[in-house]
Amino acid sequence: MAIMDDGVFKTIDKCTSDGREKHTVVADLDGTLLRGRSSFPYFALVAFEAGGAFRLLFLLLASPLAAVLYYFVSESAGIKVLVFATLSGMKIADVESVARAVLPKFYSEDLHPETWRVFTACGRRCVLTANPRVMVEPFLKEYLGVDCVIGTEIGTYRGRATGFVRRPGVLVGASKAAALRKVFGEESPEIGLGDRKTDFPFMKLCQEGYVVPATKVAAVRRDQLPKPIIFHDGRLVQKPTPFLALFTLLWLPAGFLLAVLRVGVGAILPMRFVYTAFFLLGVRVVVRGAPPSPPSKSQSKTGVLFVCSHRTLLDPIFVSIALRRPISAVTYSVSRLSEIISPIRTVRLTRDRTADAAMIKSLLQMGDLVICPEGTTCREPFLLRFSALFAELTDQIVPVAMENRMGLFHGTTARGWKGMDPFYFFMNPTPVYEVTFLAKLPKELTCTAGRTSHEVANSIQRLIAATLSYECTSFTRKDKYRALAGNDGTVPVNKTKIKVIQPDKVMGC
Repeated sequence: MAIMDDGVFKTIDKCTSDGREKHTVVADLDGTLLRGRSSFPYFALVAFEAGGAFRLLFLLLASPLAAVLYYFVSESAGIKVLVFATLSGMKIADVESVARAVLPKFYSEDLHPETWRVFTACGRRCVLTANPRVMVEPFLKEYLGVDCVIGTEIGTYRGRATGFVRRPGVLVGASKAAALRKVFGEESPEIGLGDRKTDFPFMKLCQEGYVVPATKVAAVRRDQLPKPIIFHDGRLVQKPTPFLALFTLLWLPAGFLLAVLRVGVGAILPMRFVYTAFFLLGVRVVVRGAPPSPPSKSQSKTGVLFVCSHRTLLDPIFVSIALRRPISAVTYSVSRLSEIISPIRTVRLTRDRTADAAMIKSLLQMGDLVICPEGTTCREPFLLRFSALFAELTDQIVPVAMENRMGLFHGTTARGWKGMDPFYFFMNPTPVYEVTFLAKLPKELTCTAGRTSHEVANSIQRLIAATLSYECTSFTRKDKYRALAGNDGTVPVNKTKIKVIQPDKVMGC
């Protein structure tokens, strides 16, 4: 057992990671596998994403009591307050959804490098935590390859959390050791990792024990993770500390009014004035590259097809703002509210190849058009597979690299109501949209020169990815929605009503 003469465990840096392939490691979570010692931000994420602003407010009001109990009475009592304030009355399915779609991104950004070094060197990995198992298990098993997760169990009634914990209660101190003994029996794991005195009981059951000191270290890099997190959901951009959670709640009313103003200005003003108006309202639009001139009415050529990477449903609108003129857009699925408030014409694609091809050709005869061939948004620096249909329909193609920055709220969702997407984006104090127009695709690189549509689509994907320093993937819309929402993201369409769009029949305003 790795204990010094004075009874204090050695620090994690003294633990060798060589020859551990057949060893079992048992690690605490907060302060050990993760750098942060507080679990409040993760409870706050569950509260806001599954319960809304009022649930987050309730948790915030209860957090001083939780802190007093945690530090001056017992860790168990403090955690019970956080559990009750966050989960009482909440659907377990909603908690599981947040744990699967939202929390992994935040957990993955806080992994402790020294613990990770030892943890990954061992052949069998177990996490023993006071956090509710339902919150941590999806990330630990799916993204870190953990074999066993032992956590606090939450009481349920008819599919909802009661807010109370089941026996043996919150796993701290002796109850942690008892839980470990129950799982491993007489077997003694080779390594036990913890960060506080209440971890010592279970660490003493291991052949070696090491403490992770509370020092500032850089988190494990993204490329060191066994599985990259490409898809994630949730509205909050940053991990909500108590201060940031309070600021978010205070900002919500003012932010919503600001968002309504920004949306209204964008919908009412002529497009040539929106760039300046947005600048005065705190929305930064950065335009790079040389966009093509508007088509001449005397020419018989079809319009230009702007092929964009997809960050939010606002991409076509910001392309129009950058061009200082409204450009029609085809989309896969937007809410009716988004269609109503859109300052440009929008047309829904049906995912019927023949009907969609006829629709896009018809729109290109009217003028320029914007399309996002990924079919859905991606927040991380990855590009999803480009649908190749657009490449078959025109050789007038301009790739456009889209990028945005948000400080508080994400302007996309897979689990929530998409009608709020533009409002959440514009609720950010100073959102930024970068629009980079690349050179028009030479005709020898289009289908006109004999290339297949898939070759053209893949070449444009690689071109945009190189411009943004993103990584190309073969993931699709279905992959995203299966990972985040448990469905394939398909919106039912009444095909009997599909017809080619005429100039005076385009949806939008």
